[in-house]
Amino acid sequence: MSEKPADSPGELILRQFAALAARQQGIERELQEAATANHPARLVELARENGRLARTLEPYREYERIAGRLAEAREVLADLSHDPDFRELAAQEERELALALAAQLEKMTDALLATDEIAVDSAILEIRAGTGGEEAALFARDLVAMYRRYTERRGWRFEPLEMSPSERGGLREIIVNIRGGGAFRALALEGGGHRVQRVPETEAQGRIHTSAATVAVLPEPDEGDIQINPADVREDVSRAGGPGGQNVNKVESAVQLTHLPTGIVVRMRDERSQHKNRDKAWRVLRSRVFEYYDAQRRAERSDTRRKMIGSGDRNERIRTYNFPQARVTDHRLNRNFPLERILAGEMDELLTALRDHERALRLAALRVA
Repeated sequence: MSEKPADSPGELILRQFAALAARQQGIERELQEAATANHPARLVELARENGRLARTLEPYREYERIAGRLAEAREVLADLSHDPDFRELAAQEERELALALAAQLEKMTDALLATDEIAVDSAILEIRAGTGGEEAALFARDLVAMYRRYTERRGWRFEPLEMSPSERGGLREIIVNIRGGGAFRALALEGGGHRVQRVPETEAQGRIHTSAATVAVLPEPDEGDIQINPADVREDVSRAGGPGGQNVNKVESAVQLTHLPTGIVVRMRDERSQHKNRDKAWRVLRSRVFEYYDAQRRAERSDTRRKMIGSGDRNERIRTYNFPQARVTDHRLNRNFPLERILAGEMDELLTALRDHERALRLAALRVA
């Protein structure tokens, strides 16, 4: 008994989009039902999902339009009764449309296999020192400088929102906003454990130490993309205590927000203005709550989808910065990159390789589904 030939990558992608189109049709039918109109919460939920699907399906609709025109051109070519000049025009159009169809399918593949690259141009980057004490804090500072240089090369905005410095000039924790075209997509795969191997500034014997820091990359959605009920958020204000316990000011400017349904807590104290701290805290809270619920949605998807996106565990070690050997090793790629260039923010080759690698893994996961 012969085995059924495996679907091509294009067929797999088209099947996935067809399933999304069928889902949208089901949503539109449910939106028209009288029972749905009597449940406002369900109505809003369906409307939002319908909107997301409509955006996702835009390249598929364009593919269908091109495919329809291609079929018409081929019908003309198959009809020998047409004038030769007319058939020659149809042949030229057929060639152009075939190329356009292949290009559109490539766009659809990129869209479907994206690394949860939510289409926002603003990312919240959170970097925290891990094991290694003061050296880990210094390493976290170096990571911040690396991302700042990369951001500057791209012409994006780099805005620190909150930071906790260490005694020797390192950073125990920092939260920054990076804003620019495709910012979240570019940095989406940077989340995870980063490790450094080097002789610390504080090491008198010249011994190599290993320290670590964690990086989290969250999309900063528009306010319309994530609705948080103010009644679900508890706000506490206090005086902003600085490093070492001293007061930054005498007024209650520090703001702490607690999202009661999830237990997520955000505290901002950098600004002297309570209003500015509150605004920053809400921005970070929206990103964390959005990521929290999005992670739940991902977990509820099929086993194939979970394989495609990975566990997302931020504690997974993804990269080692080896100073004695002047190299950066990305463990997902099993490739080395020049340390000096990476720390200087020249990360395009690395980030492009990561996206290509992730895309190949997801396409392979589709094949075995």
